[in-house]
This record gives sequence, C-alpha cells and structure tokens, in this order.
Amino acid sequence: MKKERVEEILGRFKELSIAVVGDFFLDRYIVIDRSLSEISLETGLEAYQVVQIRSSPGAAGTVTSNIAALGVGKLYAVGAIGFTGEGYELKKGLTERGVDIRYLIESESLFTPTYMKPMMREGGKEREINRMDIKNRARLPKEIEDRIISIIHELLPEVNGIVVADQVQERNCGIITDRVREEIGRIGGGNPEKVITVDSRCRIGEFRNCILKPNRFEAARAIYPDHEGDVDMDMALKCGKKLREIAGRPVFVTMGEKGVLVFEEERPFLVPGYKVSGEIDIVGAGDSVMAGIALTLCSGGSCIEAAIIGNLVASITIQQIGTTGTASPAQVLSRFEEWMDQVQGQTALPV
Repeated sequence: MKKERVEEILGRFKELSIAVVGDFFLDRYIVIDRSLSEISLETGLEAYQVVQIRSSPGAAGTVTSNIAALGVGKLYAVGAIGFTGEGYELKKGLTERGVDIRYLIESESLFTPTYMKPMMREGGKEREINRMDIKNRARLPKEIEDRIISIIHELLPEVNGIVVADQVQERNCGIITDRVREEIGRIGGGNPEKVITVDSRCRIGEFRNCILKPNRFEAARAIYPDHEGDVDMDMALKCGKKLREIAGRPVFVTMGEKGVLVFEEERPFLVPGYKVSGEIDIVGAGDSVMAGIALTLCSGGSCIEAAIIGNLVASITIQQIGTTGTASPAQVLSRFEEWMDQVQGQTALPV
C-alpha cells in the first residue's frame, strides 16, 4: 500500500454517509482530588471531593466520535435513550461532533446508559477506581424495537454503510435485540452491496450477512462459549475462519499489539500493528479500529487496506489517556509513514 493510496481513501471519507446503530452510552469522568478529602460528619466516612467532570459519548458514541473525527460527510445516530440529564449531555456531545441525532429515540421508560468513571487524582496522576454503570435491565419495549427497525429501513437508501455497535450484555435489553439483529441480517442478505459492519460484546457469532469485527476473546467465546484464559494465534485463526463461514462475509479479528487478522478468502492475512511506545489507554481501541475499517470499505478499499487504516487509527487513539481518543486523517497519514518504516513494507502477511 502506497501513501498516495492512503490519501485517496482518506479523501473519500468526506463523501460518505454512515448510520451508527446501537447502544449509545454517556462516558462521565468524575475527577477526585484525594488531597481535598473531608470526613463526613454524618457517617464518619471519607467524603471524596470532585474537582472536574468531563463527559463524552461512549459505546456506540465512541465509534461515532471516531467516524466524525475522520471527516465523514454525514453521520446518523440510531438508538434509544432516556429523558434524563445524562441523555441531554449525550445529545449535546453528539451534536458537537456534527452527528445527526434525529433518529436517537427518547423514552421516559428508559435510562440513558452511562458509565460513571471516578478518576482518583493523587501525586499528579489520575487512576480509575470502581466504575458505576447505569444500564437498562428490562427488555427493550416493542414499540421502540419497531421504530429502530423502521429507521434502519428508512436510512438504508441514504447511507453508504451501517455500523452496528452491540454493547449491552443482557440479552434483549439493549438496542440490538434478537429481532433487530435478525432484521439486520435480512437487510445484509438482500443488499450485499451495502457495507454493514458489526461489533458485538457478547453475540458476534449470531450475526449473519454482515462484516464482523470481534477481538480475539470475543471470537473465541463465540465458537467456544466455555473458553477461559488467553487466545493465541492458532485459536484466533480457527475461530476467525469459523465466524467467516457463519457470517458469510469478511471477518476482522483484532489481536492487540499484534495487529488484525483478516478473513476474506481461503487464506487469512495478518496486518501487523504499529508498535506504540509509552503509556497507553486501550479503552475504545476496538471502536477506533471499527471506524477505520468501516469507512475504508465504504470508500472502495480492500479488506487489507481497511485493516491497515483501522490499525493506524487505533494506534493514535490509545495514546490519548483518560479520554475518548480520536484520530484525524492527517494523523492517520503521518502514522502510516511511521508504520511503513516499522514493518519495512510487509503490510500483510499470509498466516
């Protein structure tokens, strides 16, 4: 892959229209300064003192932020949230990123899913302590499910691609219910020219007629539900091939610092990762890879090219500590040149 080809692909992003369908969370970072702690008169317990609050779209919102930063022309958020303060902040964050939120359903029967992340500041550094999660733990109401399916069909002619972000672990409690997933599979089967990419925390093996992007642990659990421990290259290869057969579409298995395994034809390829030095924060790395893969495929790029650009985006975002990282096209192009020096032109290796 040449620099000129990367420039060509990145230049096409501004012409694309993308819908992100899934579970939009609010990431709320609450910064606590331990040196200011007080003792509660009522309980005698330490009372943490908050000195900063910062919020950003999370889960499906993270991949949306990454897509927006890469300069996509039109971007839709499709999901459901509550009439809450967290919902207001989430909508505000998406709007600030240029996202069209007309299809983000608001309901009094729902929470706005939120990851509350207390960050303890001590000695000039911040570390995350016990997270507090707000999620919907009841089945998604049928009327919202119906509306989500209707919106997907409404947007289908308008978009170049659909990115599915299935974040909620509890079955049928998030946006991607069994019924919504089955309908997405039918749409994929009837519209093979449409790029539909899927990331799913727990159910990646249940999607059909879609391009899949699991990490190696998600891939292993999809094929071997009882598997525990690490997933080596041999197991990742075995699981990726099986997922390719199940989905009927290409599969990208992320392998951390090793790169991305690409399953498109008979023989898989490994696109090596960029070797990052210094402190990193891997939260949201998979969403960064997804953004690069989806936009590259929608721009006419090959699966290998998509894995390369997805890798590069993630290598940039993981260097942004304590926040939802994003990467610009200019950063991706610069990182490509650095990566080419590292891999010495071996952009994809058959495995």
